[in-house]
Amino acid sequence: MEHRILGKTGYNISAVSLGAWQIGGKWGSAFDPAIAQKTLETAADHGVNFIDTADVYEDGESEKAIGRFVAGRSERIYVATKCGRKLNPHTDEAYTPAAMRQFVEDSLGRLGLETLDLIQLHCPPSSVYDRPEIFEVFDRLKEEGKIQHLGVSVEKVSEAEKAITYENVSTVQIIFNMFRLKPAIDFFQKAQEKNVGIIARVPLASGLLTGKFTAESTFETGDHRHFNRNGEAFDKGETFSGVPYETGVKAVEMIRDIFQEKTPLSTIALKWILMHPAVSCVIPGASCPEQISQNLHAMSIADLSPGEMEAIAVVYESHIRAIIHDQW
Repeated sequence: MEHRILGKTGYNISAVSLGAWQIGGKWGSAFDPAIAQKTLETAADHGVNFIDTADVYEDGESEKAIGRFVAGRSERIYVATKCGRKLNPHTDEAYTPAAMRQFVEDSLGRLGLETLDLIQLHCPPSSVYDRPEIFEVFDRLKEEGKIQHLGVSVEKVSEAEKAITYENVSTVQIIFNMFRLKPAIDFFQKAQEKNVGIIARVPLASGLLTGKFTAESTFETGDHRHFNRNGEAFDKGETFSGVPYETGVKAVEMIRDIFQEKTPLSTIALKWILMHPAVSCVIPGASCPEQISQNLHAMSIADLSPGEMEAIAVVYESHIRAIIHDQW
């Protein structure tokens, strides 16, 4: 298992870690505690020591499952969660220091922990980043021992840039994949200069970069890939990275041609992310134990060649950039 330092936290975490949205998220299937437990066990047994969840994943069931799991393990497992998306309506005005404090207390209860290794603001409205009092409350929570570090999960690069002006922001979680090159172009160097850890999320563009989907593929009604393609429920950039589905399928075919099926495309897509040294970890999801092994295989394949990296950039520039680059 390759490990990397998560910015100011100093945590030495697995380069391929685990995103727990699928352990209790909107992916079309009902939450199953037994499968969640087995998936978490498989990840830890293979050396994964960093798990990212959120209070809204299946209304807290993801946090509860992770709490039960961590309580039964002897090794150090770092748990990151997120808060803010429970606010209804999810507006700037709804963000208050009191609400943030309550979210931390609630997550501690569901996880069964005395302190949170990392609490992250969960894609708040852009204007929240201009409110120092929201960030300052987490300093008080750290002094009280309820959290160890603060991070943010962002939709836009501009939000990430604003977030790291706050000294207590240790990490930024951001969408980064073969269809989202803007963070590497405009943000990663700034984060490195401030020793801010980068957590790469949505690494497979909601499954598009597995290469398993076609123009005819369909998704269950409870799956965000069915109901959120135009941002009906949350930011559309979370679904297929904001790329129109048909465009994404065509771009994937071009990427597949670069590699001639030598390795599963999902493995290559994760390796591509790890080729960027600013990335502390990538957090692919897993809805079953078998997907853990597939994800971790990315660390065992050879580095992509400069020619391959350039070819992927050409696909982005020619088919993706004009559609999404300036939106996020």
